[in-house]
Amino acid sequence: MKDIAPSPDQSSGIRAKVQAFGGFLTNMVLPNIGAFIAWGILTALFIPTGWIPNESLANIVGPAINYLLPLLLAYTGGKMVGGKRGAVMGAVGTFGLIVGADIPMFLGAMIVGPLGGWIIKKFDKAIHGKVPAGFEMIVNNFSLGILGFLLMISSYLFTGPAIEFANNLVKGGIQVLIDTGMLPLLSLINEPAKVLFLNNAIDQGIYYPLGMQRAAEVGKSIYFTVASNPGPGLGLLLAYTFFGSKTSKRTAPGAIIIHFFGGIHELYFPYVLMNPITIIGMIGGAMSGIATFQLFNVGLVAGPSPGSIFAYLALTPKGNFLGIIAGVLVATVVSFIITSFTLKAIGAEKEEDDKESFEQAAEKSKSMKEEGKKVLNSRGGSSTIAAENISKIAFACDAGAGSSALGATTFRKKLKKNNIEGIEVEHYNIEDVPEDADVIVVHKNLADRARRSHQNKRIVTIENFIGDPNLESLLAELK
Repeated sequence: MKDIAPSPDQSSGIRAKVQAFGGFLTNMVLPNIGAFIAWGILTALFIPTGWIPNESLANIVGPAINYLLPLLLAYTGGKMVGGKRGAVMGAVGTFGLIVGADIPMFLGAMIVGPLGGWIIKKFDKAIHGKVPAGFEMIVNNFSLGILGFLLMISSYLFTGPAIEFANNLVKGGIQVLIDTGMLPLLSLINEPAKVLFLNNAIDQGIYYPLGMQRAAEVGKSIYFTVASNPGPGLGLLLAYTFFGSKTSKRTAPGAIIIHFFGGIHELYFPYVLMNPITIIGMIGGAMSGIATFQLFNVGLVAGPSPGSIFAYLALTPKGNFLGIIAGVLVATVVSFIITSFTLKAIGAEKEEDDKESFEQAAEKSKSMKEEGKKVLNSRGGSSTIAAENISKIAFACDAGAGSSALGATTFRKKLKKNNIEGIEVEHYNIEDVPEDADVIVVHKNLADRARRSHQNKRIVTIENFIGDPNLESLLAELK
């Protein structure tokens, strides 16, 4: 019988597409995180159960979550696809959703906003060069008005009810898990998905929209903590600090600071991928954290982005600090204990092999300093460029503001320390890397997605943003 299982390349392609979808959602949400935090602070302070209840100021809470935040998402999503006209089109279409729904339309905004941008973009392309001179303004205005009207009406009558039905279905399913005490089981999905860089698709697409709805009702939501708890990652990195190989012991402490305090969770992903069995500790830590949050009946007022302990504490409502801190600590301890036993079970021989592989990679990095113009290609190959012609290096990640920002800052300092001038180093999300970038640096799990968006660019893949051999090799080449 013919084998119908997906090939590794097919699986990789599917994962890259899901990552791209999550990245698109993140790019829609990220510019508006400040508005979500502003709403969270407003809620934490002025609702009846807040720090300083104020009936008058609390009147802002409802309109902000029902109108302001969805329209900001729709405007941003429409602009990403169709420019300024797409932004207006997306906002107009989403208004129909808002008026026709009984729930905050975050998910709907993330669908109709980009859809509006796509519609107006296709229309503009179809009529390009066909509008008589002098009629451009009237065509532009009326086309946007008519198409926006049609999208707004269809959103009110059809799209809104369909999204509300799907939203209630998902919400009902998760509520069943809450009612039966089985919510921690979501960690079986969340933790493996996170280390495959699918965390943004989960958070921005599911938990955050549901969390905002719940927070609007009761002033907090546990949904914000389901996948963002920094405790499991902290426990994993502490275990590597004490029981890892020589290299992981050296790098893990630095990763702890950036992960736990900076909120960049991508820093611990390579440590899981180094020994995939450690995912057991991550799942155990995440489950215990969720169970603790449930036990104390706590939640956050908005999505903690980035997932830093500072963001957690800043978005913790009155009366919830003990439970939130307990949930983070319990997750840390459980993850640490399980991962520590796992690393010991791997055995000294395995750890020694890891040490040797790290040392070999470091030696290779040093030798490349003598090779001058040697080309650093990622697997599968990409375009080549001589070292003296490199003027711009782009660090890229899913959102363009987490691990890529860390990598760019660190590499920029290394260039300065080595007196290498004339090279611009910036960070972007993968799809927005500019055409003038000569080299793109990405985590190896995002390489397929990077190649899809930038087929003619030289791509350098890394496993760790701190002391990665390929980054050291790139630095040696630039010297």
